[in-house]
Amino acid sequence: MKSSYILFFLLIFGKSSFCQTNDSTEIVRLLEKESSTWRSGDSGGHAACWKIEPFSTVIIITADGKTFSVPADKIAHAAKENMGKGGSSKNSNYIMNIHSNNALVTHNETSTTPSGVVSNTFEVRMVEKVNNDWKLTGQIIQVL
Repeated sequence: MKSSYILFFLLIFGKSSFCQTNDSTEIVRLLEKESSTWRSGDSGGHAACWKIEPFSTVIIITADGKTFSVPADKIAHAAKENMGKGGSSKNSNYIMNIHSNNALVTHNETSTTPSGVVSNTFEVRMVEKVNNDWKLTGQIIQVL
């Protein structure tokens, strides 16, 4: 009987951990897609990463400490000519707090322009699961 309880708890907690692992993997995929579609100028692919809510915003903190807010729909639905012109990015140091269908994610991003200029940011992302797909609803970007 004791082993039945242990098995029961392992199955319950194992399933919960597995689901969170799947969610975290899907969130990383979303954020990697968002980064790459921005750099490649794929406006349709980039828009698909977002779910614009009334509270959605993008807050940017520049390296010299200036802060400004951009409506998230201007980023999510940016015209191709206003998006990246190539290059690459690498996200690292993901930390996630996932609660049901909402998550808060932080990570670092290193971006390289086609000419080789490197920039670094610390990013806070708000994501929500919509119809089993994770979508961005807002973000804060601090240029380092």
